[in-house]
Amino acid sequence: MSEPSRQPTLRTLVILLALVDLALLGMRLWPWQDVMALPGNGATGIDPAITLIGYAGLAFWIGSAREQPSRKSLFSAAWLGVLAGMFLVAQVVVETQGTAQDSPGGLDRVRIALLAGAAVVIALAGLRTARAGFTIGFSTVCSLWASMAAILMGVAAVLGETYRGAGAAASSDAWKQYEGLALGSPAMQDLVHSLDTITGFLLIGPLIGCLAGSIFASFGKPHQSSLYL
Repeated sequence: MSEPSRQPTLRTLVILLALVDLALLGMRLWPWQDVMALPGNGATGIDPAITLIGYAGLAFWIGSAREQPSRKSLFSAAWLGVLAGMFLVAQVVVETQGTAQDSPGGLDRVRIALLAGAAVVIALAGLRTARAGFTIGFSTVCSLWASMAAILMGVAAVLGETYRGAGAAASSDAWKQYEGLALGSPAMQDLVHSLDTITGFLLIGPLIGCLAGSIFASFGKPHQSSLYL
């Protein structure tokens, strides 16, 4: 008798997003031997790369849940993460346009609204999981799963904007402008700012997602359940 097909968790999608982001980052930082010239003895470029590898490993572990109900919740959470990722991509685009046009506070409110929208969507993953009868702990894991998918989409958008910025600069190779105090060059400043943004997304985003998810899950009034990751 053949076994029924298992509910997908979109683990492959999340891992693929992490690997694509890692590849884009590696291409943007080429030649790699020059990474050590970045602030923090290269930590500005090395930290996001290491974190993306960690994301891939974490995605492999979370997405390997065996119980069908757990896998179903992770599947739903991943799609909510994709929706939240669209908010983050829009936020990156709005921020880039605002920087280019030196727009006043109007766009800041739009950016804040987009970030808040992404956080709410991620928190809904925890709420839905709690209402399905899972514990707050697993509901928080589902919010983490959603936040990982969303953040990786946002990182891809930031990296994409770095390529656009490089194409608009006088030299597409920021390293050629790094001589002495070349950190003051617009190309290098944009690169460092983008790398700092990526690191912030990767490290702070999951914490916010877990916190929001646990808070929303507490309103879901989860019942005692034997369903675990």
